[in-house]
Formats: sequence, structure tokens, C-alpha cells
Amino acid sequence: MNQLICSINSYSFCLFLYKINIYHRNNKLKNAMLKREGGEQNDSLSNLKKLIECASLYEFDFLDGIHIQEELKLDKQTKWKSLTKKQQEVQFSGSICVRKHDRTIFSESFGYAIYPEKIKNHSHTRFSIASGSKIFTSVAICKLVEEGKITFDTKIIDCLDIVFPYFDKEITIHHLLTHTSGIPDYFDEDEMDDYEDLWKDRPMYQIRSVKDFLPMFQYKKMKTKVDSPFKYNNTGYIILGLIIEHISGMNFVDYINKDIFEIAGMTDSGYFSMDELPESVSFGYLEKPDGTLRSNIFSLPVKGGPDGGAYVTAIDMGIFWESLMNGKLLTKDMTRNLLIPQVNVEEDIFYGYGGYMESNELGIVKYIQMGYDPGVNYRSVHYPNQALTIVVCSNKSEGAFEILKEMENIIFNQ
Repeated sequence: MNQLICSINSYSFCLFLYKINIYHRNNKLKNAMLKREGGEQNDSLSNLKKLIECASLYEFDFLDGIHIQEELKLDKQTKWKSLTKKQQEVQFSGSICVRKHDRTIFSESFGYAIYPEKIKNHSHTRFSIASGSKIFTSVAICKLVEEGKITFDTKIIDCLDIVFPYFDKEITIHHLLTHTSGIPDYFDEDEMDDYEDLWKDRPMYQIRSVKDFLPMFQYKKMKTKVDSPFKYNNTGYIILGLIIEHISGMNFVDYINKDIFEIAGMTDSGYFSMDELPESVSFGYLEKPDGTLRSNIFSLPVKGGPDGGAYVTAIDMGIFWESLMNGKLLTKDMTRNLLIPQVNVEEDIFYGYGGYMESNELGIVKYIQMGYDPGVNYRSVHYPNQALTIVVCSNKSEGAFEILKEMENIIFNQ
């Protein structure tokens, strides 16, 4: 049987013994009745052992006041060894957090938050997550829909006082959320493959608010027809941020801080300017051709916004999913609207108002979040049926996906 770790105080230990006694007593009574009636008897000790074994890997929640979990990293010969091998293989730098039923069951960090100073990453290190923070914009829009201030079918021209002379007048909030609007993307990956190239002719230190992005797309023509097939688009989320500001009367960052981070209890998360970073923030790093590292300070807008760039801890993102699924952020019906499939991306991958998801004939398998910027790599998955969230944040350009897949293999014994 896998080694279990018991976090039990003196009261709950007594409760544990009491319930074990009740368990055995009930089985003895049941066995006596079965014996008298000629039925098959139960081995209470064997049954208890099987019950505990079934609870291993995740949590053992059926006893009040007791938290029993298998600590993944204890199996050094297999699980922990495979994770460290993968970490060394991809030179992963960042944090990993696995949460199930509102508890952290695994947390580990590798590498450095600030490499020249050899300041290590730890569980409360804050990482930029690039497009991984688009879901905050989506939740904010859903809140405004809940309040009756807009609908998913509201057109841009009816909820924003900014003119886009070449945009189709039929574009709705639904189209922006699902990347089906057909508008031009300010970072068009068909035309450039390096996000850093955007800032060669445009000072990145001037991009501090949502409106600062407008010159990059406001007077461009439609890329495709509205309601076209899914094509990932950052501009759509910038416009959603402008809508949030206009409808709520609040600055976008202030709205997310107040109506999402504070409510969810994401105490370490926020949108920070790169020239005014708080404590416990990791710097992003890119690898140079000679293998040395350089900072991404000139590779990104100085402050993130509706399309990405929030700073979070891996633990906070686990807490976010719990708050979302437990109804702290949205009503049950609105959470469903956020998370149901809206458009097909490819095969079994769909996109909803809140991001990607994998689906099969039985329903949603997992929700998928990802983010990439120079010196930033983020991956997370939430398995709704298991109430399980895996979060991987990195302050390098690569490695998060590989670590996430390794964690999935470990957890599901693949």
C-alpha cells in the first residue's frame, strides 16, 4: 500500500479511532447476521485497507476533520524520479501546484526567480501567465451579463463609444469571446512569429493601459468575415477589456482586482508594471544562442491587460478554479455558460467563453489554459469530474507543457 501522510490533530485522531471502532463494530454485526443467514461474510480489515488504498493519490475525505493524502514526491524511485528527470531534461524553471477538493496535494518549485541573484522560485513566487489570464476577462464579461448590463449578443457598436471604421457592425461579444469575429489581430502569427518584433518600432514602456493598444488595430480592415471559423485573436480580448471599462466605469485592472481576485481569495495575484514589481515576482528569461539567459524586460508591454499578462502564483490559480466551480465568482447558470463548448477548434478540442476544453462522448474531460510570451510559459488543466487542478507556471519560454504532461502521467498512472 502506498505510503500515506496523515495531517491529524489530537481531536481528529481520537475521532479517527472512534470511527474505525464503529466501522469494525458494524461489520461484526453485519457478519453475525450474514453467518446466521448463510451469506458471505466481510473481512472488515481487508475492506478498510482497500478503502484506504482507493483513496490514495488524491485525498481521503470520508472521515470528518481528517486530511489524509498521498504525497506524490515520496515515491522517489518512480514518480519523483520521473518528474526530476523531466525537469532536468527541459531545464524547467517555475512552480507546480496540484489541488484537489480545495486542498494542495502537491507543490514544488525549480530554478530561480532572479537568476543573477540566485533567488529561488518557491510556492509563493508570482509568475506572468501571458494569455492564461484571458479567462479573467471572460469572467468579468460574464459578471456584466449577469447584472443585465450587456448580453453575449450585444454588438460592439452598442456597448462601446470607440469607432472602428472598418469593422463589421454585426460583431458581438460572443464573437470576441470565441475568436470568431474576423477582426485583425494586433499580433498576427501569419505575419510574424516573434512577439518581440512588435516593440521594435513601438516603445513597449508606453503600453500601460487598455487604450494604449488601440493604434495597433483600430483603423485596420477585417481579416475575415464575421462568424468565421475559430482563429485565435488577441485584439478581441483588448476590445472586451475596453467594454468592461466602459460598462463598469472602472479601470480594467481595478475591476479584475476587486471583482475576481479579492472575491476568489487570490491574495498574491495582480497586474503589475514591469518597472514597479512587488516582492516575490519572477523575472522572465529567454535563452540566447550561446545558452546564456537574458531578461524579457524589453520583450513585452510594460503592463499586462485584457489579453494577457497577469501575475499569479500556481496556488492562486488552483484557488481560482475552485472559486469558479464553487459559485463564488458567478452563478451556477452563468458558470455553465462560461464553460460549455461554443466552437470546435480541432477534433476533440473545443473553445468556450472561458478557453479551451477537451471533450468526448461523455462530456468535458478537462479545461485547458495556456499562455506564452517571450520568457513566459504557462499551462494548466482542470478536471471537473475529479475536482482536480494542475498548474504549471514558468519564467522561461519553454517547459511548462512537458512538466504538465509528466504530472498528468504521474497522477493517472499512465
